Amino acid sequence: MFIRSERLFLRPGWPEDWAELLALIDDEQVVRNLVQAPWPYRPEDARAFAGRAQADRHPHFFITLPGAHGSKLIGTVALAQFDGETELGFWIARSQWNRGYATEAARAVLALARTLGHRRIAGCHFIDNPACARVFAKLGFEPTGETRPRHSPARTGAEPALIYALDVAAAGNCTLAGGDDDETVMRAA
Repeated sequence: MFIRSERLFLRPGWPEDWAELLALIDDEQVVRNLVQAPWPYRPEDARAFAGRAQADRHPHFFITLPGAHGSKLIGTVALAQFDGETELGFWIARSQWNRGYATEAARAVLALARTLGHRRIAGCHFIDNPACARVFAKLGFEPTGETRPRHSPARTGAEPALIYALDVAAAGNCTLAGGDDDETVMRAA
């Protein structure tokens, strides 16, 4: 499966992507905000992730930025089964932060989520990650009021994470709107 958004191209990972992936995610400031990535991130971890098969209802994508000399990997975005819920997860390489790429990539995947039969998508972020909170807000997610302990291998232990939800099954909740300034038409659960 492939998705084209305004500035990005989302595609499956290929085994030969492992070195580029490793160069971007081997950053403690990135991994400390992820609950499923190992730390330290090793070449074998990158090889395993780049070669991982797609799941029918829970796809994962490499986020690439097309340019004159090919497409450059800048992060990943996925729908994943976590604690019995479908969750949206994403990360962007630190050199690409604050450009709206996470919001744009996630918006494209959420548009696909409804087609895949999802009704509700959850999301979470550690309480010390306000950038992720802003992405969820731009996407139309609403805080559930719930805080759960989550563990990241790059942190010293379980830490509180805020939980969000989005009802993608509601009428009109499917858009491929572009940048961060566009009005969000998705409604929260």
